[in-house]
Amino acid sequence: MLKGKTVLLGVTGGIAAYKAAALASALVKLGAAVEVVMTAHATQFITPLTFEQLTGRRVMVDTFDRNFQHQVEHIALADRTDLVLIAPATANICAKLAHGLADDMLTTTVLACACPKLIAPAMNTRMWDNPVTQENLNTLERFGWEVVPPASGRLACGAVGAGKLPEPEVLKDYVLRRLAFEPDLKGLRVLVTAGPTQEALDPVRFLTNHSSGKMGYALAKMAMLRGAQVTLISGPSPLEPPPFVEVVDVVSAQDMFEAVARRCGQADLIFKAAAVADYTPAGYSDDKMKKKDADLSIPLKRTQDILQYLGQNRSRHQVICGFSMETRDMVENSRAKLEKKKVDMICANNLKVEGAGFGTDTNVMTLITARSTVELPLLSKEETALRILDLALTLRT
Repeated sequence: MLKGKTVLLGVTGGIAAYKAAALASALVKLGAAVEVVMTAHATQFITPLTFEQLTGRRVMVDTFDRNFQHQVEHIALADRTDLVLIAPATANICAKLAHGLADDMLTTTVLACACPKLIAPAMNTRMWDNPVTQENLNTLERFGWEVVPPASGRLACGAVGAGKLPEPEVLKDYVLRRLAFEPDLKGLRVLVTAGPTQEALDPVRFLTNHSSGKMGYALAKMAMLRGAQVTLISGPSPLEPPPFVEVVDVVSAQDMFEAVARRCGQADLIFKAAAVADYTPAGYSDDKMKKKDADLSIPLKRTQDILQYLGQNRSRHQVICGFSMETRDMVENSRAKLEKKKVDMICANNLKVEGAGFGTDTNVMTLITARSTVELPLLSKEETALRILDLALTLRT
């Protein structure tokens, strides 16, 4: 996702510097050119050679290093940088950057950068809570910096509280949100449903399906990375929710209907990817139903049809997308669903096609609108999500 992008990773003198190595490696794997600039104190915690091996690029520490071709390397680096991330950032570097001090390679380079800037403070809890530190961070935010909040836990000094550098995976997500895609969904509100529902029979048992939530979670993540304000309404799923997304957890089909009904009016794009139960037990037993020798029949009643509700109560500006999992006559059944539910698009797949079933990381999807039928090849669910979002954007009026 970061191919062709240059990330300047500033590493300062804190014990958390070791996490910056894992972050640099993760960004390189995503295709980024990672330029590491270290303060002299940072080299006491981790060597420049570590970063050079991970990035394939020379680490810069000394402003006047004559191994570079010219003495204004910090300006050349600033010109080619797409994003600055200081991680870990000590209280000292926060203060210097907030007041425009430029007395080493890192601060002089960052001062010359006109690109987006992120800073991830890591320090003792009392240093973090100090009003001076907070004022410096507020100043950086006023100047356009994004401050990554520290994690809480046991610190290297033995204190317990805020001040830990977030894990590399978290920092990577901040970079992806800024650089992965053009923000063509910025200003749009996206509502996604995902996962299965669970319809309770008694305190022990419930009816459900095999949905993992992966397709809906991929849609929520890709929409967020493209700049949208995303709400994800999810049934029970083992997946980690996408970052920077409002997550509403629900259990039953009725729970999901109520959550969607409360929020759908504000959405510009709606993707109903959840596998919602069509039927729910007609009655619920407060006590566990005991096993008997005879067969058991469970009366079922219809649940609320969420997609039909959305089509009947839509706003003129909305694009509504439903999903269809079929085992035969996929296109015919899905096109009938499109017309009956009065929605704009149906994303259909066939459970019997390899790579398109429940729980997989791939999908083979056919996107059906009133005017077109677009067959997608076998793609990852994230790539599929991007194609769905592309088509949804063309349907906006």
